[in-house]
Amino acid sequence: MTSLPPPLPDVEHARSFDLVADAYDRGRPTYPREAARWLAGPERGRILELGAGTGKLTEQLTALGHAVLATDPSSAMLARLRDRAPRARCAVAAAEALPVPARSVDVVVSAQAFHWFDPARALPEAARTLRPGGHLALVWNQRDERIPWVRRLSGLLGTAPGPEVALPALEESELFEEVESRTFRFWQPLTPQSLRDLVTSRSSVAVMSDLERERVLRKVDELYEEYGRGADGMLLPYVTHAYRARVRPQAAPPSSGRPTRVHPDDVDTDALLIDFR
Repeated sequence: MTSLPPPLPDVEHARSFDLVADAYDRGRPTYPREAARWLAGPERGRILELGAGTGKLTEQLTALGHAVLATDPSSAMLARLRDRAPRARCAVAAAEALPVPARSVDVVVSAQAFHWFDPARALPEAARTLRPGGHLALVWNQRDERIPWVRRLSGLLGTAPGPEVALPALEESELFEEVESRTFRFWQPLTPQSLRDLVTSRSSVAVMSDLERERVLRKVDELYEEYGRGADGMLLPYVTHAYRARVRPQAAPPSSGRPTRVHPDDVDTDALLIDFR
């Protein structure tokens, strides 16, 4: 079995996604519409998304009628997001230093990304940008490893970090109230190529040598041949773990530091929410 490298530092991790943005967009699953609705809340509002990637969740949020500013440190990922969710505004920015005015958004949301952030800086920034009564929402899709062949796939890929890494900091934060949680289930239909894209999009696979990556992909092809037959092809089961926590009254601190300098070419018109209408 091919051994995987340890988790990547944030900068190297972001660069690895630059290399596989196309595969990420083609191969990663979306999020259930009901999960997006729960994360955002019942009222249409102004949503700031952190680590938005290629817009898998963004697409769901804009379809529900929310105004979204999608941020990500990777301009390559945001280029795909603009195609997937053209109604969203975009800015290249890190979760730890957001180019967003204080108390200007109703919801801050992050999908499949918060475990990469520095919570000591990202949580105060989220609290700073939230209006009174607003909330932070986090979500992860995780493969349902109760299924034997899914466990075999995870053996090839390793299990990605998720809520178990990020939630303790939120639960212990004095900036947010008690954390609510919900789970949702869905299946991702996969072809041989989309399964390859899903695997290639993993940051741990992206930084492998060509020889190591091809060895993993051959094993993935063999797995599909064994389990992906039938009229439905391969259906990969997921459990979506969703969390939200309301910002505490008067919790919003001053900015955690100097605002991020954002190049005009990296930002859609009016994207900085100075006038979010």
